[in-house]
Amino acid sequence: MNHKTKNFALVKSGDDAGTISGYFSTYDRIPDSYGDVVAPGAFTDTIKAREESGHPFPLCWNHDLDQIIGRVDTIEDTEKGPLMTASFFDTPLAQEKRKLVQEGVVYQFSFAYDVLDAGPVELDEGVKAWELRKIDLFEVSVVPIPANPRAEVTDIKSGRRNSKADEDAIKQAIALLQSVLDDADDSDGEDNPDDNGDKPEDQKASNPEAEALREYFKNMKTEE
Repeated sequence: MNHKTKNFALVKSGDDAGTISGYFSTYDRIPDSYGDVVAPGAFTDTIKAREESGHPFPLCWNHDLDQIIGRVDTIEDTEKGPLMTASFFDTPLAQEKRKLVQEGVVYQFSFAYDVLDAGPVELDEGVKAWELRKIDLFEVSVVPIPANPRAEVTDIKSGRRNSKADEDAIKQAIALLQSVLDDADDSDGEDNPDDNGDKPEDQKASNPEAEALREYFKNMKTEE
């Protein structure tokens, strides 16, 4: 069984326990660090066979079959290469690894495979390489070391905010709640002013729910 690593091009982790997408291989004609190129369509048969079996490829951590962190949901065999989308499991191990990907600490894919058909090929400018023409795929892994640094991460999303529209709506709701609290403070100050026109400190803290909301908003601003 062989291993080959690529940087993945697209990372998302915003649905439920998180998803991850990207190209775990590419069909460009530039040899990787092993001197290999992958021929277009090399994964066609293995993808079809796995789909027909109803058993998804596992998503592993660093090729460790004792650390299966998710399942491969779909593989689209595009002109650029096989574009994969996988789901993380809702387990402590999987979510720990998802966090590393989300933070950009680990950002490459690797895949375990067997070669069913291959041969020498001459590329542009006389460059010689070994062409992998038919591959039997076993699993896809998230790993720290790439063999091909040409693809880069372009997008990553957290599990709590799924879209820009969602984020804007949440901010508008927070602003509205803050406005309500401010109006309540103004109203309380008019009803119970002290000699200087200010609300006494013991009355300001008389509403624990309002104080908890204020503390929550303050913490959110600090995090931003």
